[in-house]
Amino acid sequence: MKKLKLFSLIALSSAFVLTSCGGGSGKGGGTKSFVSKTGWKPNDNKGWFYAGKQQKLKGWPGMVYVEGGTFTMGLVKDDVMHDWNNTPRRMQVSSFFLGETEITNYEYREYLTWLKYVFPPSDPSFREIYTGALPDTLLWDNELSRNDYSETYFRSPEYDYYPVVGVSWSQANKYTEWLTDRANEKALMDAGIIAKDLYINESNNVGGSAFNMDKFKANDPDMEAYINEQRLAQKSGMRTTNQRILAANRSPGAAMVQKFRLPTEVEWEFAALGTMKNREYNNVLGKTPEIERLRGQKGRTEGMFLENFKYGAGDYSGVPGWENDGSARTADVKKYPANDLGLYGMFGNVAEWTADVYRPVIDSEYNDFNYYRGNAPQRILRNGDGTYARVDDGSIQYDTLADGRLLYKNLPGQFQREEIANYSNFRDGDRQSSLNFRAGDTDSAGNANFNMYNAPRKNFFVDGSGRVVVQKDSQARTSAITNEIRVVKGGSWQDTAYWLDPGQRRFKSQSGGYGWIGFRVAQDARGSMNNRSRR
Repeated sequence: MKKLKLFSLIALSSAFVLTSCGGGSGKGGGTKSFVSKTGWKPNDNKGWFYAGKQQKLKGWPGMVYVEGGTFTMGLVKDDVMHDWNNTPRRMQVSSFFLGETEITNYEYREYLTWLKYVFPPSDPSFREIYTGALPDTLLWDNELSRNDYSETYFRSPEYDYYPVVGVSWSQANKYTEWLTDRANEKALMDAGIIAKDLYINESNNVGGSAFNMDKFKANDPDMEAYINEQRLAQKSGMRTTNQRILAANRSPGAAMVQKFRLPTEVEWEFAALGTMKNREYNNVLGKTPEIERLRGQKGRTEGMFLENFKYGAGDYSGVPGWENDGSARTADVKKYPANDLGLYGMFGNVAEWTADVYRPVIDSEYNDFNYYRGNAPQRILRNGDGTYARVDDGSIQYDTLADGRLLYKNLPGQFQREEIANYSNFRDGDRQSSLNFRAGDTDSAGNANFNMYNAPRKNFFVDGSGRVVVQKDSQARTSAITNEIRVVKGGSWQDTAYWLDPGQRRFKSQSGGYGWIGFRVAQDARGSMNNRSRR
């Protein structure tokens, strides 16, 4: 009996030890009973660290949730153009948000008006900022066509909700950076964290003093006059009047709106296919369901095209009285039905920029998860005293657009950054496949310096009137592929139905604007998506 009692006591003690080390809540390892290894509970009001409140996943206005998954990327039909750049491959995509429409003229004019207000072109220091962000409206001009789109399309209210065109890839990226700051600014203002007179007071938002997330996250002195620390503390779950703790914990309340960006090529194609509903369990029933339903099947749209594209030579909209798609050029971004995900214009109207650097081959052997070519990580520069280096009026840097205008790389008030790597050429071929392998491709220092593609090189010079001019490359070249060539997806108003297949891909220079290319924005989806899955 004593032995039995002793064994029971040992077993009970062992069970206590195992239970204590288990580290779960007993309900699937949730975080309700979480205690930090420091011994402090989350957001303990006697402590110093506040993790912020977990929020339910929800999209920003105008953004559509796209549940990630696996799919077949590329073209599964005959490659009649013989491009051989879109062979099918299996890819995995994480969940993300995508704009329900392309960015419109109205939305892009918001951006330009803000630039003009904060950085007046009349100030010599800011002269190029507004001018360089303007879309190229002269692209509508045609030597053998009469049209007045160059004067009306972007500015006239009748075209407010048409997709903006003539915006280069580089300009589109600057818009996404601006949109991230303005969306966070509005969210913080609505929450009472930023003063609501930010724009009413004329002394605010002048030049480098304007709000941006760099300064907000870094507790920059510029932000102190605008921020309600008490309200920020409440939103983050902090109940303290200690100013040092409030300042140290500002970052939990900073990620109000996820960063906007251009979608990657694989994300865009996955969203365009919209195969969520076109399946039985885990079997996709067809790869291009929308393409095969271009015409309306019943009602007022029976027989009509439900996308805006070119039907044939000289036929952009159909005959009078029976207009196939009803749009000779671009159309309202919501004129035609959305796909199964609620996304408009994925199969026509305008083609769209994606984030990727173009290469004929997608290296799925190296990576088949969230594929993206063009990674170029950056770091923020610091001054000698350890503070962040800020861009001022005299340190604005510029890129040169295809038409000779200057586009800002950074705005006054932002933090200076430098590129620490560029992976656009990663696994882009080996030395044996370089153009001048036998000639010994080396630079002046003797280092290997081979190039897969013999593309034209751009040189810029300033003419007598002070205008930046692109000097053409006079050498014979065999390719147009460089690290400044970006992937374009989707068909447009001037394309035939062949280009409407989401598997098709084209490329254009990132510095040029085109009358048939627009763009839409994307965001990462934070947190677990398990609660979104469909059975």
